[in-house]
Amino acid sequence: MTRTPETPLPSPKECRRLREAQSLSQADVAAALGVTRATVRSWEKGRTTPRGTKRDAYARLLTGAEEVTPHQENPAPALVGAATGPVQASPDRAEPAPEPPSETSSASELAPRPAPELDPDPARGPEPELGSGLSPEAEPLSPSLTPDQAFDALYAFCAPALVRQTYLLTGRRELARESVERAFQLAWHRWPEVAMDRDPAGWVRATAHEFALSPWHRLRPRHRNPEPPPAAPADRALLDVLLQLPPVYRRTLLLYDGVGLDLPETAAETEASTPAAANRLLHAREAVVTRLPELAEPKELHRRLAEVASAERLRAAKPTTVRWGGEQRARHWTRAAIAFTVVLIGATTLTLRTAPDHYEPPLAPGATVYGVPPRVAPGPLSAEELALRAKLKGETVSGPERLVPEAG
Repeated sequence: MTRTPETPLPSPKECRRLREAQSLSQADVAAALGVTRATVRSWEKGRTTPRGTKRDAYARLLTGAEEVTPHQENPAPALVGAATGPVQASPDRAEPAPEPPSETSSASELAPRPAPELDPDPARGPEPELGSGLSPEAEPLSPSLTPDQAFDALYAFCAPALVRQTYLLTGRRELARESVERAFQLAWHRWPEVAMDRDPAGWVRATAHEFALSPWHRLRPRHRNPEPPPAAPADRALLDVLLQLPPVYRRTLLLYDGVGLDLPETAAETEASTPAAANRLLHAREAVVTRLPELAEPKELHRRLAEVASAERLRAAKPTTVRWGGEQRARHWTRAAIAFTVVLIGATTLTLRTAPDHYEPPLAPGATVYGVPPRVAPGPLSAEELALRAKLKGETVSGPERLVPEAG
């Protein structure tokens, strides 16, 4: 695969020297670029290198051309959900460092993804891309916002793009909408935890992906009937190739070539090591290029993914509807738990009231049993019963006499 020109960077040791010369810590650089401190440490040790917009921002930061602020927002990629949400990141949360890629893996072939401008329908205006939930000038949420306002802002930032991304993962429109709604309902149920997370958008994205790719959907009756494919033949071919990939390969390809995450971040979200994520990505690309050779360039693959998802005109529900649905679901589960608890308490109480409260040893053979009424003989027979008995005794052993015809 060909690689696009990248911004030159100094050696890893020189990068560390330039950072220390500006009195910056690894945490400051990570906060400025929107990555984890483990990622910055991996850059300075030479295990991995930044790519795309992060590479440009890292080069400007080392040369002093970019001012470091405590909460500088990471530039949103051009596809399927931003890497960081609009909620302020919590500085005390740290993400575990993913394993570095091995030298034998072909991770160097993973080229960066530029953000193309898509306009599928000029008459309707530019279609929002899969990664653009808010306008570029949108500011992070203020801490003074109420929980409802903060949730609505996060939903407006992520939901439109996340529905399109989930459609690429499943190929089902209703399942994509349901997965996003369930993810946001769970986020609203755990809102304090999600609001304090360093990446609320990533939290919701991972939850929606896991629900959409759950194997239990195969047991649902409506899942047995396939949905209508896209209208364009090229879109049908690409979606068919994606759905033939294993779920983990499909998700890795979409996160890296679609969302625009770095390889360590993709590995962390898919719960895999960095070398494993790189191998999955390379195999997924190979499978796509085998069927569609024109998508060998990562930039073209990125553009086609955005076009396929944007052409479906998928719409997410309103945030108030999602919040109300989450509250209703929480009420139903609470009432079900209370009813189950009441039934369990009632069954336990009935068992305690009816169960014996002392030990009764078994009776020995031949022992007299007390408390059982004696067996009595039958009483005198009535007149009808006596007549019936006499009649039965008067009959022969073989029953009534047989009728024998006589000769006339």
